[in-house]
Amino acid sequence: MTTVPLARQERTAFGVLGAISFCHLVNDLNQSLLPAIYPLLKTSFALTFAQIGLITLVFQGTASILQPVIGFYTDKRPQPYSLSVGMAVSFTGLVMLAYAPTFSLLLCAAATVGMGSAIFHPESSRVARMASGGQHGLAQSIFQVGGYFGSAFGPLLAAFVVLPNGRSSVAWFSAAALLGIVILINIGRWAVHHRAERARRQPNRPIERSSLPPSVVRRSLAVLVALIFSKYLYMVSLSSYYTFYLIHRFGVSVRASQIDLFIFLGAVAMGTMLGGPIGDRVGRKYVIWLSILGALPFTLALPYANLFWTVILTVVIGLILSSAFSAIVVYAQELMPGNIGMISGLFFGLAFGVAGIGAAVLGAVADRTSIELVYRVCSFLPLIGLLAALLPDIERPVAVRS
Repeated sequence: MTTVPLARQERTAFGVLGAISFCHLVNDLNQSLLPAIYPLLKTSFALTFAQIGLITLVFQGTASILQPVIGFYTDKRPQPYSLSVGMAVSFTGLVMLAYAPTFSLLLCAAATVGMGSAIFHPESSRVARMASGGQHGLAQSIFQVGGYFGSAFGPLLAAFVVLPNGRSSVAWFSAAALLGIVILINIGRWAVHHRAERARRQPNRPIERSSLPPSVVRRSLAVLVALIFSKYLYMVSLSSYYTFYLIHRFGVSVRASQIDLFIFLGAVAMGTMLGGPIGDRVGRKYVIWLSILGALPFTLALPYANLFWTVILTVVIGLILSSAFSAIVVYAQELMPGNIGMISGLFFGLAFGVAGIGAAVLGAVADRTSIELVYRVCSFLPLIGLLAALLPDIERPVAVRS
């Protein structure tokens, strides 16, 4: 049995990456409209912070549970056309969100949007890796940055479209979902052709495996899970409650708070774009280490800043923290290179799950204490980044010919 380096014989398919990134933008734009209209829903349905957290828990929890299951299944039986199915499910949830007359149906709409995301993310991450031409970090960043830009535009569109025109105007964004369905059908065709062409060129392609012992792989995955917990629990404190924090502490208007949330999410998108290619060049472990622990001084300062410095600090925090996720996902894929869909689904699912549970817990804490206390407690979460010291320096996957 001999081992040889995994060759980079394919060019990076930037057209495919751009298309899948755009569809990620559409998917996450649709799902970001839900938290973006929380102030509207809170008033319309007389919701408590705990009920708002429950909406996030249902949405994020559905996506969290289903994503690794779907990823595991598609590792064995790739389903490139499931991308368009996922977008269609999200489209359905969006329409339900626009017209749900009760809190119970609002929860059903949130679950449907979460289900669509669960179907979309694992297979789209696999397609991004297929199109990478070996530049896995770059490809993952291009793919993910579309999602973050979609998340960033959600609050802006909510402020200037949904708030003036009412909740039913959420349905207007379904047109973008229909366009995404058409694009994803074509991406599915490309993936089928690409896989067939690769099989023709390399009929006896060796199985990709990590060179690390299984115990090291398990320990490293546990560390990455802890880092995801740290990153996303802090991020959800901003994405779900930042508008309320600004309104409550500084007395800004709902529209102004939505614009500030857009600024924060734009910084998150920019950090995501930078993290992957930097990881390709200097090593993903170092990006992971610096991106989580490096946010600590700024998170500690945030609860005590005035309005001007709050906006500045959240931009810096968004830039630093968001650079980690592309590096974490690709690092995990290289730990288990034969399970791309499952790993992608697991970490996207963890991100959704931690965010959902965190939103519910933080909402309950805010109800019982204050929204300011939430940010003081969460400011210490980046300390968990110290665990990155336990991650091994890994080489690229090796191919094992059996």
